[in-house]
Amino acid sequence: MTLPRRRLLAGASLLAAPALLAPGASRAQASWPNRPIRMVVPFPGGGATDVTARVVCERLSVLLGQPVVVDNRPGAGGILGSDMVAKAEPDGHTLLTCTIGTASINQFLYSKLPYDPAKDLTSVALANSLANVVVVPASSEIRTLPQLLEASKKTEMNYGTPGNGTSGHMCAELLKSRTGAKFMHVPYRGSATVIPDLIAGRIELAIDNIPPYLPHIQEGRLRAIAVTSKARWFALPEVPTVAESGVAGFEAEAWFGFQAPSRTPKPVLDRLSAMILDILKEPAVIARLRDVGSEPRPLGPTEFQAFIKAEDAKWQDVVRVSGARLD
Repeated sequence: MTLPRRRLLAGASLLAAPALLAPGASRAQASWPNRPIRMVVPFPGGGATDVTARVVCERLSVLLGQPVVVDNRPGAGGILGSDMVAKAEPDGHTLLTCTIGTASINQFLYSKLPYDPAKDLTSVALANSLANVVVVPASSEIRTLPQLLEASKKTEMNYGTPGNGTSGHMCAELLKSRTGAKFMHVPYRGSATVIPDLIAGRIELAIDNIPPYLPHIQEGRLRAIAVTSKARWFALPEVPTVAESGVAGFEAEAWFGFQAPSRTPKPVLDRLSAMILDILKEPAVIARLRDVGSEPRPLGPTEFQAFIKAEDAKWQDVVRVSGARLD
């Protein structure tokens, strides 16, 4: 064999090496998806996280030609479901509907997590955002946020949220630190379990995502007294912001997106992200999300990751100032 031919064959062998080392990865990328996809929602059904997942998964199933099945795995403020996805096979068949809590707040609130949000999960797309609402039973004498804050300084009031580490929890802690209000946190397992107790007066207020509360507010069973966004929220235009109500500069919104296990092949992530971003621009999807009080906010992987880093800085400081800490 001549020397040039040996060199040519050696070069060809080197070029072929990646395919020989990872044939499974190449096949997975080419055939994805080759079975139903599981979309883990780390909270119970009926809440804003669940609604976001179902609206997107319905269309994603059609575009991919495979069922994208919502799998509610609630527990520990979203930690259980998030950990399940972080440890799943990174082949694009297990995804996570993430929240401000699971992707950002929990790592600062809890002394230890079973997964690293920054290392074990990768961003696919930001989907939407919404304001939280401060809401009381219709039977309550409290009609404004200043009245609520004044009453809480005299007698500690209990407030419900969908769980530890949720945006409602952190909004309440931020409100406490800014105003001196005396609130006792009552964490539930999802918004659907908060609402009956609030309507019945077993808790005095709730701070939570708007969507599951909106019909109860519209039908007069609950009273919204403030929203946590910078400006009034389109779904409740008559309700003042916390800042308008006397807490200058107060601003906080919940958000939802999609993540996958780290090491998921980039071609799979790119295809998935592009599809989700297209879905979020469809008029029918925009209408469905806005109907429940949510604002579409599509961002791709790079922009979403930068957004999470900015949120990390904000909520790490809120947790530190509030003194909230969980084992």
